Amino acid sequence: MKTISASIEIDAPPARVWAVLTDLSSYPEWNPLLREAAGEIAVGKRLTFRTFPANGRPMTIRPRVLAAEPGAELRWMARIPGIIGGEHSFTLSPANGGTRVVQSEIFRGILVPFSGKSLASSEGSFRALNEALKKRAEDGPRPPAPGSAANDAVPANDCSAGE
Repeated sequence: MKTISASIEIDAPPARVWAVLTDLSSYPEWNPLLREAAGEIAVGKRLTFRTFPANGRPMTIRPRVLAAEPGAELRWMARIPGIIGGEHSFTLSPANGGTRVVQSEIFRGILVPFSGKSLASSEGSFRALNEALKKRAEDGPRPPAPGSAANDAVPANDCSAGE
């Protein structure tokens, strides 16, 4: 077993950080690691990610959501049974008027001891994702409210709409 973790403080409330983190359709605009994302953020549902790890080959993963507590925790797991698996999480907590985000992954399986170089690069990818999440939450466009039709009414690249 190996755990990799990276944390950051974001000058935005947990609800705002959660909204950015769970707006999968906007990932191509800001997320350097998971540049393609689809699925429903709900316990038991599968997500589809196309990852672009630093110094690694792009790959598609289909994790299952284990926890989706708005403003607090998003956690999923992907695995090749008995070979390797990862439980990835984002934990959000109020801190200094903003949000502390801890992104971590616990890797398990027989390949973990042989994946040192690949896993070591994950920490840099986590830091890059955290920095991009911070920038998006603090400065980026506001995602639509859950269940709203805003995405249908306003073109995605029109930042001035509604102002």
